[in-house]
Amino acid sequence: MKTVVKVSAVLSWFNLIVWGLAVAILVLSALSFHSMAIVVFAFFLSAILLHNYAALQLHKSIRNPATKLSNQTPAGIRFVGFIALFLGICYMANGVALLQDPRGSLKLMQSQAPEFFKTVPIASIRTGGIMALVLGLSVAVNVFLNFRLLRWYYLVKQSDIS
Repeated sequence: MKTVVKVSAVLSWFNLIVWGLAVAILVLSALSFHSMAIVVFAFFLSAILLHNYAALQLHKSIRNPATKLSNQTPAGIRFVGFIALFLGICYMANGVALLQDPRGSLKLMQSQAPEFFKTVPIASIRTGGIMALVLGLSVAVNVFLNFRLLRWYYLVKQSDIS
């Protein structure tokens, strides 16, 4: 179980930093463009941050049994974890779609903003697809690992009480 805790901790910190920067950039963009849609999107992405913070609290409780886990943390890991899992799966699906048909994706993007996507090479679309796939996979794997760790934490806690 130590390996699972270490992998989950690395993924939690990675996700916390990467998605924290993404949410910060989105919030600053929303302030700059006065766009409520960007604020809503940043709000949904913050579920990944909340899940990773709760997961780090769980890791602290697992490593040091004297540290009690808050009553709200398990519910947060479960509820916010499902939202984060949904977002991770969406990002993985987006990455697969970009990798399967980068030319078609570029045509769709060019129809939305022709001036902006006029000079974008296909290699950039593929790179974006790979990044979306890796980031979505890191979120989904981390959520699954944290669900497993939470279940293990309660089983160990239950056996200590008995």
